[in-house]
Amino acid sequence: MPIEIKELHIKINVNEGSKSTAPPAAPKSKDGDAVAECVEQVLKIIERKKER
Repeated sequence: MPIEIKELHIKINVNEGSKSTAPPAAPKSKDGDAVAECVEQVLKIIERKKER
């Protein structure tokens, strides 16, 4: 039996004026490789579901 989520509450706190401590972004080539890998894995999963 699937579970249905009727409400989702998200609470965040934003402090303007504080500096971001996030690490620098990765080079674009690595991001593209990660996206391509994810797409490939999703397509494999879809193909497996079609076989069933």
